[in-house]
Amino acid sequence: MKKTISMALLLLIAIFANAQMATPVKSSSQLKMGKGAEAEMLFTLTIEPNWHVYSTNLGSGGPTEAALKFDKKDGIELVGGLKAVGKEISNFDQMFGMNLRYFENHVTFVQKIKFTKPEYTIDAFLEYGACSDKMCLPPSEVALKKNGKAPVTAAADATKDVKKNESEIEKDAETPEMVTALPADSVVPAKVDTSSSVASGDLWTPVVKELQAKDGVSDIAQQSIFYIFCMGFLGGLLALFTPCVWPIIPMTVSFFLKRNKDKSKGLRDAITYGISIVVIYVALGLVITSIFGASRLNDLATNAIFNIVFCALLVVFALSFFGWFEIKLPEKWANSVDNKANNTSGLISIFLMAFTLSLVSFSCTGPIIGFLLVQVSTTNSIAAPAIGMFGFALALALPFTLFALFPSWLKQAPKSGNWMNTIKVTLGFIELAFALKFFSVADLAYGWHLLDREVFLAIWIVIFGMLGLYLIGKLKFPSDLVNGEDKAMPVPAIALGMVSLAFTVYLVPGLWGAPVKSVGAFAPPINTQDFNLDTKQVHAAYKDYEEGMAAAKQLGKPVMIDFTGFGCVNCRKMEASVWTDPQVAAKLTNDYVLISLFVDDKTPLKEPIVVTENGQERKLRTIGDKWSYLQRVKFGSNTQPQYVGLDHNGQPITGSYSYKEDIPAYLDFLDKGLETFRKAQQK
Repeated sequence: MKKTISMALLLLIAIFANAQMATPVKSSSQLKMGKGAEAEMLFTLTIEPNWHVYSTNLGSGGPTEAALKFDKKDGIELVGGLKAVGKEISNFDQMFGMNLRYFENHVTFVQKIKFTKPEYTIDAFLEYGACSDKMCLPPSEVALKKNGKAPVTAAADATKDVKKNESEIEKDAETPEMVTALPADSVVPAKVDTSSSVASGDLWTPVVKELQAKDGVSDIAQQSIFYIFCMGFLGGLLALFTPCVWPIIPMTVSFFLKRNKDKSKGLRDAITYGISIVVIYVALGLVITSIFGASRLNDLATNAIFNIVFCALLVVFALSFFGWFEIKLPEKWANSVDNKANNTSGLISIFLMAFTLSLVSFSCTGPIIGFLLVQVSTTNSIAAPAIGMFGFALALALPFTLFALFPSWLKQAPKSGNWMNTIKVTLGFIELAFALKFFSVADLAYGWHLLDREVFLAIWIVIFGMLGLYLIGKLKFPSDLVNGEDKAMPVPAIALGMVSLAFTVYLVPGLWGAPVKSVGAFAPPINTQDFNLDTKQVHAAYKDYEEGMAAAKQLGKPVMIDFTGFGCVNCRKMEASVWTDPQVAAKLTNDYVLISLFVDDKTPLKEPIVVTENGQERKLRTIGDKWSYLQRVKFGSNTQPQYVGLDHNGQPITGSYSYKEDIPAYLDFLDKGLETFRKAQQK
């Protein structure tokens, strides 16, 4: 078991360590000869899970669509347009305000052609855009270069008068394009009006290792593991103080200590009992991972159907905690396991007793376990369920061992009472609030506009307002009445109720566009809000790398590079929900020189640039190609959005930041960069 968990942890760290350069699409091309003078140009794309490739003819204002382009075309003519063969998915996208069509898993783009001369030359490429729900890639290409003799029928047809349209005639008359050859993995930027004090070559020097060192990849992985473990441990502590678990603790510990004359043996049995609980729940986490697998666990974070199911699941759990009904496993299961435990001895008997506890307490622990698995499954971590369940089981098993070690503590432990029901109801409110987060994901994916930001906040205001009223004793549930008596709430509950009511008041200004940063990671993006008094937006002062770097040197400010794209949905989300925060906006505008580099900018370069990358020659035709190349070669990444702070020499002053709608985290990212830059300037 330990070996399995260790392997899962190593796999998790490896995933983080290789998360910089994404290659989610594998491509191939071929020219398939048909009958007579016809043929087909085939471009086949195999797409990894959680990613999609956009279809053809999406229209202006949308993401990068699939399109066929030619560098040279002689001896052929196109028959019809580019067609896509595959299972096309169509969804309304809220950010673009249009219906988008795309493909998952696999797609083949087909262009029929007809030969018009005895010999032909084809130098073409398919351009396409690929995105996930977390990031987008710059426009990618699949090349197809062919030349040779055309089929006999085509040669015969070539003697006929084949009419060409005007654009093709102009194409044939063009002189070959001039390109600039560059050394391997280097590029000479297009001429811009920059200060002569800026050394362009230095600005393009790769800083991949320096950036990775500042990002602290292994630290990030460890922090994520620690966060998941803490979440599970907290869930286990909450499960302890429920009516299904707490009363069992003294009974079980006393049983182990009394059934053995040898005190050390009774202690050993109690410890074994605790270990058995850990094994049972960790095994459950590993089963979840093995059933769903890595790709499905990643799907849970973004898949609309899964998120709707999770939302419904949490609502059911919340209603159960409110006392509307009780979630129970069949009693015969627990009775059967209990009987086997009584009929056996040794370690098997103790393990079966621990399994009985798991079944008997399911009505209280089930909703907490469900909520935990929902949360950790959306962290994109393969090992998350096992790590989360280990934390949960450790907290659940700890009291059995501690009370066995120190039996006198049992007398000081609080007695069972109505306070445990208060914990259950409070957990019900919290699960109901988190259920909205999962519905929000589906709402944004399908463009329903049922749960825009102000609606989300309004419901949270009601939920946490009612929670506050419950904790101060102004709202009661039937389960709170003991023998028909209405007892006053304890002081700790009243104090927590005041906190909940204060949080409710804090949320109210969000209905009019206030940032309410503490819920920024849960609420829908601010651009979904219809009524927003805060219309301030942040726009980059420069869209050219060298020009912006020159301005930063002249102004004495650090640079914030924003690798973005016109078709990048998550870039727009960051700009709408994070950049609009007053503190973030002030720092980006006043303390940094912000440079936005659009990797899908189709504006042609004055002269195409030839570069050698990974041993292969590639041609940069557009401004977007140039910025995409800069991101790959200098920063070792190809996903958007990506934010990198630089000094005047193009060296990173902090790690990079990608898509995460967390305003405090983004502010911390900006502050660290400023602090590093100012210290360097003082030296």
